[in-house]
Amino acid sequence: MRILAPFLLLLLAACSLQPVYSGGNTGGAQTTLGAIEVSPIPEKTGFLVRDRLLQRMPASEVARYRLDVVLDDDIIGFGVRGDNSIIRERRTLRARYRLVEIGTDKVLLDTTAVADAGIDVVSSEYAVVAAEATAVERLSRDIADQIVARLALMGSTATR
Repeated sequence: MRILAPFLLLLLAACSLQPVYSGGNTGGAQTTLGAIEVSPIPEKTGFLVRDRLLQRMPASEVARYRLDVVLDDDIIGFGVRGDNSIIRERRTLRARYRLVEIGTDKVLLDTTAVADAGIDVVSSEYAVVAAEATAVERLSRDIADQIVARLALMGSTATR
């Protein structure tokens, strides 16, 4: 194993892996994220996603890009008791997002992000409503984090 260690280190050094956020505030990822204006997203789930996006991205003084997000929120019941009542739900949040260059309206990125969560349906209606609300908050955070990660990756690879 001692003989392989130097070889493995040389092999690892030869690969072109780089941290996405290399370069700090002046790196490709941060400058791209800082140049994005997030369009309003309707409804409560849209507010949660947009709020998380704005938290994760640096404030832009002059926006070069616009991020448009369309959400699809779906709840499907599955698992049935003897009395035909649902015992489990799956909540799926899909986001189709587009990064558009302001001024030219050229679409630079058009893709989707998906997150889902399982919810137990119990006899307490309050508990089910609370579980669904918690799931929406978690899914909104996951979707926004996926979007930011994809945009940061795009920004870091564009500058290489």
